[in-house]
Amino acid sequence: MPRQTCRSAILCVFVMLYLYSPAFAQGCSDAGFCTMGAMKPDQPFNKKIELRLRSMEISFYRASTTLTPIVYVATADLNFSLNQKTSFQVKLPYQAVSGRLGNTSGMGDISLCFTRNILKHEKFDVNLSVGGKIPTNHSDKRSDENDPLPMYYQTSLGSYDFITGISLISKKWLFATGIQHPFNKNGNEFVGDWNDEDRLAYVHKYPLAKDLRRGTDVMVRIERNFRFSRLNFSAGLLPIYRINHDEITLKDGSRVKPDGTTGLAMSAIATAGYSFNVRSGIKLLAGRKITQRDYNPDGLTRHFVTTISYYYRF
Repeated sequence: MPRQTCRSAILCVFVMLYLYSPAFAQGCSDAGFCTMGAMKPDQPFNKKIELRLRSMEISFYRASTTLTPIVYVATADLNFSLNQKTSFQVKLPYQAVSGRLGNTSGMGDISLCFTRNILKHEKFDVNLSVGGKIPTNHSDKRSDENDPLPMYYQTSLGSYDFITGISLISKKWLFATGIQHPFNKNGNEFVGDWNDEDRLAYVHKYPLAKDLRRGTDVMVRIERNFRFSRLNFSAGLLPIYRINHDEITLKDGSRVKPDGTTGLAMSAIATAGYSFNVRSGIKLLAGRKITQRDYNPDGLTRHFVTTISYYYRF
């Protein structure tokens, strides 16, 4: 089979897998840090070929939540080499949400991350990342009837977050851990009220989220990689533990810490990739939720996700 025909066939397979997979989730159901720097899945590792630190990756996903909102996101993931050991990552997502309560769209939270190789060995590398997330709005989008929308419909989490993590990567394994800490509450106004009484019972299915301040998350990624000349696959687990309660404001103005907002959310993650050449390739990610927290004011309740992306290194 000619090389160009082979590439086209593989691209078609990836696209069809993406389109026909049941997409019920956003990313890895976290607040953003599991796709940043040292915490990213399916990281390249090749001691025979010097990898280029500068890269551009464009990804697309369609996600359904546990209720009616459907989330569409296109993300530009840009990496710039500062020197042979240090790189800087910028993630620019554009998000649109469509559901029974309304439609929203806009820029998602901007992610910034510095990653440095702190140990290079013949058989493994250790990388350290430090970064953060910048909100693009206050999580205060409203419906066409001017009702405050729950976090499921928001394009931003509305908080400034600090993120750091470390990873050990070899030809067969990736181990990573990280932490994400929000510094402030957002400006969400959803307290369960709605002008349309016919939809009030449905509205009450959404967790209250007024002035939400999320708890701190800690993640661990355990991933087994299978690398070939052009193809690569991986399978792993992604547990994320929220170590302290979310905080919200009730109608009467009191601040509360709802039960069920701490604890474990864990997903199984699998990836497949094909390299067209040393510089470019395509990747598919699928993740299924194994367990999740009981109460999620932040709207990050997910079951299954598929993401397709194209990358180019230069």
